[in-house]
Amino acid sequence: MSWLTDHFHEFEPEIISKFFKKQKEEVEHWPKKKILEYQTEAVKEIVQHAYKNNPFYRKKLEERKIIPSDIRGLEDIEGIPFTTKDELRGKPWILLSVPRREISQVHVSTGTTGGEHTYILYTWEDLFIRDLAPAMPHLVPVEEDDVVINALPYEMSSAGLSFHRVFQDGTGAMVVPTGKGGAYSTPEKTIKIAKDLGTTIIITTPSYAVYLAEVAESIGIKPGEDIKPRFMWLTGEGCSFSFRDRVESIWKCPAYFYYGSLECGPLGIECSWKEGYHIPKAHVYIEIVDKDDGHRLDFGEIGEIVVTVLLRKATPLIRFKTGDLGYINDIPCPCGIEWERLYLRGRKEDQIYIGGKEYSPFYIEEFLMRIPEVSCWYQFIVRDEVLVIQVEAAKDIVPSEKIREMISSKIEYAVDVPNKVEFVTDLPRPSGKLVRVIDQRTNKEVNR
Repeated sequence: MSWLTDHFHEFEPEIISKFFKKQKEEVEHWPKKKILEYQTEAVKEIVQHAYKNNPFYRKKLEERKIIPSDIRGLEDIEGIPFTTKDELRGKPWILLSVPRREISQVHVSTGTTGGEHTYILYTWEDLFIRDLAPAMPHLVPVEEDDVVINALPYEMSSAGLSFHRVFQDGTGAMVVPTGKGGAYSTPEKTIKIAKDLGTTIIITTPSYAVYLAEVAESIGIKPGEDIKPRFMWLTGEGCSFSFRDRVESIWKCPAYFYYGSLECGPLGIECSWKEGYHIPKAHVYIEIVDKDDGHRLDFGEIGEIVVTVLLRKATPLIRFKTGDLGYINDIPCPCGIEWERLYLRGRKEDQIYIGGKEYSPFYIEEFLMRIPEVSCWYQFIVRDEVLVIQVEAAKDIVPSEKIREMISSKIEYAVDVPNKVEFVTDLPRPSGKLVRVIDQRTNKEVNR
């Protein structure tokens, strides 16, 4: 007998059997009453599990004089303290809530936000039963005949392996693990493979999607013609709608946003209407809280996104402060999914502060990418309370003082930020997460 059959033969968690195994209707189309019943039961189960098996969470709950039986509805978890990134960094076993021998896989944070690494651990059950049981064919329209180029990192981070598992084991698609740079992965090789295999779906970061297209053109392969994906998923980095428009124009196909994190897994998936992120409610329960005092906000109010992971047992995560800003709208989507939708507004730590005012780099990018004289490559550099916008000129555009002044004027008019535009010719191309914002007042890079 193999290790797998010894440990998991005919094994099925009760909550999976009850809510997912024999359901004829996919979870994304459950009515609100049913999803509320499921989320309530899942939250109660995960709080009970964490209290019983994890000293970190037991201490948190006991300090607030909370016992698991106090959690009767979703609103009751508001009394549970938040979990922060700083509490988890550099402590690989702090969330461990199963016997250590049951851990099958470990993912580690990218380290781009500074500080010690965060570790998220999974059992085989977490990976192949709990995570894959809630099928979402409307939001993840990947089929057995699809050829998926997975141009996301496979090492350390969860990105490449997580999507690989969902596409291959969850939908039966053919997945090509091209990765995003590395010992064997180059953009040239990725492009040639994509052409040879007749790729139908590409998943990568926004900046790498543009870089792949540049490389394709340089070796005589035309994106959208020699390689014809049905659609692309853009994830791992945020970007503006205008930047997404450029990706779609280059690749001649729709591009949808996918929002997730190492700690929490999937958090939001766009449908074809592109009107906000559908929350994968079988996987997570999301709250929006005031970024300063932590009280829960109503629909439409912008605050910090707080997540409770519903199905993972190895490392439960309860009321985790993501550092991302956004709001939730309860208006049903035209696609037919009744659930609330999530709208992102960037990260707290990525905001640009000049002259006592706060500016979102995504918002500035939105207007910058509307200017045809500018290419997709730029950086925002903060110097002496002025935003220096370094840009590469678009193809066939000769930089001039007139164009430079025009770009600066349009950005100042649209965003009301004092700025200076500089044309450059050698901005870095992505391998890891692309650095878009550099604050030279502190010499600290802010990654998005």
